[in-house]
Amino acid sequence: MSNQNQRIVIITGAGIGIGAAAAKAFGALGDHVVVTDILDAEGETVAEAIRAAGGSAEFHHYDVRSTLAADALVADIEARLGRIDVVIANAGIAHRVPLNELTDEKWDLTFDIDLKGIFRLVRAATPGMRARKSGAIVALSSIMGIAYGWDEHVHYSAAKSGVIGLVRGLAVELAREGVRVNGIAPGYIRTAQLLSEENSLGPVGAEKAAEIIPMGRLGTPDDIADVITFLASNAARYMTGQVLVVDGGLLVGRY
Repeated sequence: MSNQNQRIVIITGAGIGIGAAAAKAFGALGDHVVVTDILDAEGETVAEAIRAAGGSAEFHHYDVRSTLAADALVADIEARLGRIDVVIANAGIAHRVPLNELTDEKWDLTFDIDLKGIFRLVRAATPGMRARKSGAIVALSSIMGIAYGWDEHVHYSAAKSGVIGLVRGLAVELAREGVRVNGIAPGYIRTAQLLSEENSLGPVGAEKAAEIIPMGRLGTPDDIADVITFLASNAARYMTGQVLVVDGGLLVGRY
């Protein structure tokens, strides 16, 4: 059993990027962080970094495409630690694929990870949250899901739009049972994904994007992690069903 004053936080895709930053942020707050990813070495490194800084963390290999894995992860955490207080559904992929090359398999893979992967873990974790009348869920969408289309990424934009609908539907269904569900739509964040020329803007494109952001820079994983921890905190206790755009003013500054 865990310390009752210490929240139990599960984060998917926590081995790199935004997920890793969020894991470290929760660790710094004194929470017990369940770091999950399919990237074992990276995930173990994040968990060890949290422990080295005086925090509490463990790593689990977890593939969000598996219903059995979602159920097993939740059952294990609840059996050993007593509960799950917070779920951060961050895992996602983005691949550049022109429409005429976008196969059913590539479409399905993106939806299986970026949208259905959130659903699986939420479905597994919410019975315990509902029973305790307490819980917070934060799901990661994108500005490409809330405001923009993205050429050669129609599967990604569609999946991230689906995340917004999922957040809103879950929020309404779970609100009276004390479970809050919110989302974040990040803008251009300096991650390995953004800097990939094969699948995103690449280094040159990212710097050009920074020029049109009113705040004059790309976002960092920590910029998003701080909003994640806010939405999971008591400071956001009267917020549910919201998707916050965190983009340095990009959407309101376009002309």
